[in-house]
Amino acid sequence: MQVRATAKYVRMSPRKARMILQGLRGMPVEGALTTLRFTPKPGAKQVAKVVESAAANAESNFNIAPGDLRIAQIYAGDARTLHRFRAAARGRVQPLLKRTCHITVVVTDEAD
Repeated sequence: MQVRATAKYVRMSPRKARMILQGLRGMPVEGALTTLRFTPKPGAKQVAKVVESAAANAESNFNIAPGDLRIAQIYAGDARTLHRFRAAARGRVQPLLKRTCHITVVVTDEAD
């Protein structure tokens, strides 16, 4: 059984989110949460929230024990970019692109 959780419009660029996510695929949920707890990246806390949410969804909706869950898929997709501007020299402006992403976690209780 696959269970999904998504965090939308997370205020982090997708590229930086993917750097955090790349080591978590296939890990047990408990191991992934431990890894994220000791990851020095600022976005690791937001990723941990999504993993916890997917585990809670599996436990409450399908009565699957959290110890049996593994991360089947985890990915970060692009979301809306906020366009802001900053003053530059000689009366010009420079764009600031504040990127956001959607983080999706799919957990499963099946062994690979």
